[in-house]
Amino acid sequence: MLVLVAPGQGAQTPGFLTPWLELPGAADRIAAWSDAIELDLVRYGTKADADEIRDTAVAQPLLVAAGLLSAAALGEVTPGVVAGHSVGEFTAAAFAGVLDDVAALRLVRARGRAMAEAAAITATGMSALLGGDPEVTVPHLQKLGLTAANVNGAGQIVAAGTLEQLAALEADKPEGVRRVVALKVAGAFHTHHMAPAVATLEEAAKELSPAAPVTRYVSNKDGQVVTDGAEVVARLVGQVANPVRWDLCMETFQELGATALIEVCPGGTLTGIAKRALPGVATVALKTPDDLDAARTLIAEHAAV
Repeated sequence: MLVLVAPGQGAQTPGFLTPWLELPGAADRIAAWSDAIELDLVRYGTKADADEIRDTAVAQPLLVAAGLLSAAALGEVTPGVVAGHSVGEFTAAAFAGVLDDVAALRLVRARGRAMAEAAAITATGMSALLGGDPEVTVPHLQKLGLTAANVNGAGQIVAAGTLEQLAALEADKPEGVRRVVALKVAGAFHTHHMAPAVATLEEAAKELSPAAPVTRYVSNKDGQVVTDGAEVVARLVGQVANPVRWDLCMETFQELGATALIEVCPGGTLTGIAKRALPGVATVALKTPDDLDAARTLIAEHAAV
């Protein structure tokens, strides 16, 4: 069974969209999306520097657009499961048919703006902890006033909080943690620091008419399959201020019989975790169009399994 996943914020790099715009029809599609959300996705995806695309209000719609564009380039795909990490859940909601592409991009544009405003209230950030035991790491983070904002599995937890709290973490790592790596994000996402953004998203979501998922959609909240479109959107709204449980999502992939996983552009992060947490599951990360043939081969071998 094939799983199609979309990465979260921090996966973007300067110019990563450039080779994708060379595909037939891609530039026109991105231009239309840019007009729909009043954001120049072409410039940000091809010419902007790292600081510009670190801006939450830019990064989030850019990532969703890249995921949708790269998935479309695969051609006809019928995955058994779709999921996304953090903002990647918006991409996955479009994959599942809960929202059309433009609706997903408009909602994530509102999310990015709201989260950027919330992040401006206090200087906050996120850091990935590599190694360690969650039963030791999580209480240690709580002691420092930090939140385990992403529990990713495969020995990776992402801590979020104020810059002072993250500095304290650097100086006082939990037992067993090898490294603490600051992430390219502009705030403490999936924590109480993002609470002001939830109300904004609730208002934006009132304009939507979500459909029931056409394929199994696995939620970051608890790793459960969600079968109601309105519930998917409600979870998209709430996840802004709540932890991402990617570890539980992967447990569900395994329980459902996953044999292959494709991560859409800019791929790499989730396939890296899957290689450690899901042994025996074949993976392909879409980084450039050069990866499409390998992904299509995987689809042919596993989509109907």
